[in-house]
Amino acid sequence: MEGIIIFLQKIVIATVEGGDSQVDVEIKMVRNTLVIRVNGELDMVMAEKLKKEMEARLDEGEVKNLIVNLEKVTFIDSSGLGVIIAGYKKVMAANGRMYIVGAKPNVKRILILSGVSKLIPIYDTEQEVINL
Repeated sequence: MEGIIIFLQKIVIATVEGGDSQVDVEIKMVRNTLVIRVNGELDMVMAEKLKKEMEARLDEGEVKNLIVNLEKVTFIDSSGLGVIIAGYKKVMAANGRMYIVGAKPNVKRILILSGVSKLIPIYDTEQEVINL
């Protein structure tokens, strides 16, 4: 999966009201693989905006594989899980593969308990996936 980065875009898709912390997403394309790095809480507020951004990229038709990096995610709820599953369905419909990387223990536990880890392999780093 090594390749030239086609684009790199960092976008702020939500700001937590009443605080100064931001939830942001970094998106890059490496050949036919979309890499999404999420920073912050993957909850109802962020999930819908992330879903729109992710689906827009997946609908372009150039994406075969999807890597979702959750290394900087501190919390995930059912809305966040729904976004991950939506991405999984789109990638599988295109005969691609999806990977989750970098999930912290509390987030990884939710992925396991929800059954997401049975559908989508979880790796520690992006480099592990690239080396497959």
